[in-house]
Amino acid sequence: MIFTENDSKTEMARKPKKAAAILGLPKVFASPRIAALFFAALLALSTASIFAQTQVVVGAARYDKYKKLLQNKRVALAANATSIIPSAEKNADGGAVHDLDFLLSKKINVVKVFAPEHGFRGKGEAGETIANDVDAKTGVPIFSIYGKTLKPSPELLSDVDVFVYDIQDVGARFYTYISAMHYIMEACAQNDIPLVIFDRPNPNIDCVAGPIRDERYKSYVSLDPIPTIYGMTAGELARMINGQLWLEGGIKCKLTVIPVKNYTRATHYELPVPPSPNLPSHRAVRFYPFLCLFEATVVSEGRGTEQPFTAIGYPDESFGQYVFTPRDIPGMATNPKHKGKPCYGLDLTGEPLYADGGIFTLRHFIDFAKKLGGAKNMVDQKAGLARLWGNDKLIEQIDSGMTEEEIRATWLPDVEKFLRDRKPYLLYK
Repeated sequence: MIFTENDSKTEMARKPKKAAAILGLPKVFASPRIAALFFAALLALSTASIFAQTQVVVGAARYDKYKKLLQNKRVALAANATSIIPSAEKNADGGAVHDLDFLLSKKINVVKVFAPEHGFRGKGEAGETIANDVDAKTGVPIFSIYGKTLKPSPELLSDVDVFVYDIQDVGARFYTYISAMHYIMEACAQNDIPLVIFDRPNPNIDCVAGPIRDERYKSYVSLDPIPTIYGMTAGELARMINGQLWLEGGIKCKLTVIPVKNYTRATHYELPVPPSPNLPSHRAVRFYPFLCLFEATVVSEGRGTEQPFTAIGYPDESFGQYVFTPRDIPGMATNPKHKGKPCYGLDLTGEPLYADGGIFTLRHFIDFAKKLGGAKNMVDQKAGLARLWGNDKLIEQIDSGMTEEEIRATWLPDVEKFLRDRKPYLLYK
């Protein structure tokens, strides 16, 4: 017999003596009213317990899994505003605890921090050079790995025994946090320093799409030969980088990944902190992997508005009914594309966030190219688009009249090989 919640309480209240006896409870629970209250509380407790067991726990929160790797060691930490522990005890402001504060509270000797694009607190604009600094709260020195220095030097690592990387990724090849991870892996391998990665969910893990990066277009926005959207966590990707010998000279680093608990490839995960200033919402994070291509075009991708990467438009009334006007927004956009000009196009806040096969689509890119008389007219940074896309074929494919399905077919064999190659490195089902 299967009980619903209400059925269970009714049955237990109807037969309190029998229920109390079966559970070995005191006779007081033979009272119908007390029995009903008790079993309702028991059900609530069980439900809470199930929820606690299935709640996603990021690698950084699993201190018992990595404390022995860091205790009595001089630790370097690659981190930014996303490096928080939501499940840890709240800080004085009631917010989640940052990795740096958490590790120091555990008497871990963090000797320096390395900051990627957007900086340690995540306030820098895209492409803005990040300067060395000192964390005002803890006094720990911060060194930039975005700007003149992309890889920690041997000198900076001379007083480091172990390196920790914990930065939230969004699953797009051109999102530079994984490039920072690649160079950190390389520096650790070259200087014989163990690397520990605190893994985090990938909010776009359900999608693998786009061409494998062509070697000719290797750059900081496309370091590794992976698809545009690769469907792996940072920890899984690091394992693949190591295993496929993608580091300079085919070297390997001593890698340990602290996996996410209660996480699968079917988990829909919303980031607790915006990963960068222009990805302020879950919707922007989901749409970024395909809307980012517009950055190499004359079409605005919404930068300079309150909804970057959820709106696209061009200064021509025939392009759509939705209107937005890009402007300077401190910390988000300085001199955005079409600043001060009304842009007409699409508001994507009503589009589905999930779809069979993942969220990636070229539909909008192709549609706007047609409105502008072809992709060659829309794209004003051809080299930039090739770096983002991973090859220089997209403009020709669109202008030759290929449909999205036909373009997808051109990358499918390489993606299928990638899916086979990545299998040994996956941590989550």
